[in-house]
Amino acid sequence: MAPLGGAPRLVLLFSGKRKSGKDFVTEALQSRLGADVCAVLRLSGPLKEQYAQVPGMCSCTAWERQEHGLNFQRLLDTSTYKEAFRKDMIRWGEEKRQADPGFFCRKIVEGISQPIWLVSDTRRVSDIQWFREAYGAVTQTVRVVALEQSRQQRGWVFTPGVDDAESECGLDNFGDFDWVIENHGVEQRLEEQLENLIEFIRSRL
Repeated sequence: MAPLGGAPRLVLLFSGKRKSGKDFVTEALQSRLGADVCAVLRLSGPLKEQYAQVPGMCSCTAWERQEHGLNFQRLLDTSTYKEAFRKDMIRWGEEKRQADPGFFCRKIVEGISQPIWLVSDTRRVSDIQWFREAYGAVTQTVRVVALEQSRQQRGWVFTPGVDDAESECGLDNFGDFDWVIENHGVEQRLEEQLENLIEFIRSRL
């Protein structure tokens, strides 16, 4: 059964490697469609919020914490601050998911009223399964891909324990995405793909 909240007309589950451009693509779509129509949901949001607030959730020193934990807003951005705690967040998030696979999925849909939902950081088959079971045929998957060279130009460096973890590789062999967005740094090509997706989204309104 779907959680309480608005019934979406379309749920797009975005996935992709670090620095592939998932956030860039979803934010570009929201900018064009309007925040009143389109909500960007981040599964990492409640993970980071709870991780930041719960004492003892990371192996950091006392001076790295504020009175009530880490700086939640800085964990949400693309800063080196977030990267410093990524491994610990992955570990803690995995423990939560093993106990309850739908924990973070339920959190992000609470109170959402817009008809179009863009989940910007789908990482596991269990995430896709949860949304399909909850919202059925209105759920579609979008894979954002980028050449390794393009990702490196955006600041990506292979990090053991991060880039080879399930949080990065869980959908590598999924192979059945409804949409694939190529974001190799060719602006015109990306624009064409975005326009096609926007046309489809508008057809669902």
